Amino acid sequence: MSLTARALLLDMDGTLVNSDAVVERCWRRWAAEQGLDAERVLGIVHGRQGHATMAVLLPDRPVERNLADNQRMLEWETNDLDGVVPVPGAPAFVASLAGLPHALVTSADKALATARMGAAELPMPRVRITAECVGASKPDPEGFLKGAAELGFAPADCVVFEDSEVGIAAGRAAGMRVVGVGARAAAHAPDAHVRDLEQVRVEALPDGTLRLNFTD
Repeated sequence: MSLTARALLLDMDGTLVNSDAVVERCWRRWAAEQGLDAERVLGIVHGRQGHATMAVLLPDRPVERNLADNQRMLEWETNDLDGVVPVPGAPAFVASLAGLPHALVTSADKALATARMGAAELPMPRVRITAECVGASKPDPEGFLKGAAELGFAPADCVVFEDSEVGIAAGRAAGMRVVGVGARAAAHAPDAHVRDLEQVRVEALPDGTLRLNFTD
């Protein structure tokens, strides 16, 4: 199977970087503080900004408290890089995109994105849309639409790489095709699905089109 695109928009956590161990540690800590069931919390955290997750879990809680806890969460996560590693195939995949139109679109803020990409020893794309760049978290499509605009391509010409339900929903809402990466993505009917990035090859065609080839 293959897809063609003019530009690629890449989520970070779960797509390029495996940060599940840190995410679990930090959110279990927060869940314990709030007296919430950790497994329920962990079932919805992936892909969203922290304050958006908190709003889902505690809908009557003041926004200001969620934003304050979100800042604490970002500090915890930025300072905890134990177990942060690249998703299999990510180093070669990102290296293959050098000089090609692509952007990072992540719910992490700039400091956390820089820390995790550095811990995974992955080069930071020149174009990156982080939490500070948007007014709404995934599943809102704002981040992906901003990434496409900054690269100079129409949404329909972009392919998103995502691992989470809300990320896949955001890509779809942006009018883009979505490649799901990893086990979390499989249940949400992306346009293509891969176990990890070892199954993806990017071919730059003479007309500037990118062909994505998927292997078993």
